[in-house]
Amino acid sequence: MDDGLIKLDKIDLKILSRLQNDGTLSQRDLADRVGLSLNACWRRLQRLNSAGIILGTSSQIDLAALGIDLTIFVMIRTRHHTKEWTDRFRKYVERQPEVIDFHRIGGDWDYMIKVAANGISGYDNFYQRLITSFDFDRITGLFSMEAIVNNRAIDLVRLTASSVRAVPKRALIEISDHEPTLNGRELV
Repeated sequence: MDDGLIKLDKIDLKILSRLQNDGTLSQRDLADRVGLSLNACWRRLQRLNSAGIILGTSSQIDLAALGIDLTIFVMIRTRHHTKEWTDRFRKYVERQPEVIDFHRIGGDWDYMIKVAANGISGYDNFYQRLITSFDFDRITGLFSMEAIVNNRAIDLVRLTASSVRAVPKRALIEISDHEPTLNGRELV
């Protein structure tokens, strides 16, 4: 497409859903599960990778089995909102090995950091490094007692159930019976 958007159909969404649930699937198994030939599946995967929709593969690790048994959501409010302070803070947090997720958020707090630590002493080590490196207005840690839903794959087919939707900078999702093409070639 000339506007930089990629068209996705139901088969593309099935491919993405299968990969979310099991990124170790071989291309042959993936093709079988979504009802494509091996070549058609490979072309679609190439297109999804090139478009930046598939960002890579990873394995889920049971952190508790490694002794990393505490999850903390660190909420931060700051008085500092300059670009220089924000850039320095982001770079610092990105380098911390305990950080799983890091978000700038709206509302009463400015940032939320998801931390995985080896018990309370592991978290305290992270916390002490953080507060000695930066001046915050307020900081608090919310300790997870139990992960009820964690790293769940998104049901892409149900979530994108409307007929056509433009996703900024990424994809035009078109749920139809027409198969997408790439450079004039049908992808099925």
